[in-house]
Parts: sequence; C-alpha cells; structure tokens
Amino acid sequence: MNILNKYLSLAFAVVFMLGLSACTAEVGSDKWCTNMKEKPKGEWTANEASDFAKHCIMKQ
Repeated sequence: MNILNKYLSLAFAVVFMLGLSACTAEVGSDKWCTNMKEKPKGEWTANEASDFAKHCIMKQ
C-alpha cells in the first residue's frame, strides 16, 4: 500500500469517527434524557446515572 492510500484511509477513519460522535445527544438535553429512560438501567454507567439524576430528575 502506498503512502497516499495510507493517508486516505486515515482521513476516512477520522471523518467516520467524527460522524459517529455527532449522532449522540448532548448530556442533559431532552433527547438524551429520553434515550436514557429507554436504555436498560443495568447498562448505565455510574457517570450516566449521576448525569441522569442531575439533569433529568433534579431539573423537573
């Protein structure tokens, strides 16, 4: 594989990862709270549980 193909592959990977990160809702937003309510509580991380309590329960 030549150097151009390596750089193109790297650029594609970076763009792909940026695209994936843009799909997640901002922590504390209404969409994020709704997504967390639908997610099984056994799959929540400690940070997600804390953020959910702070942003979704306490703000009501």
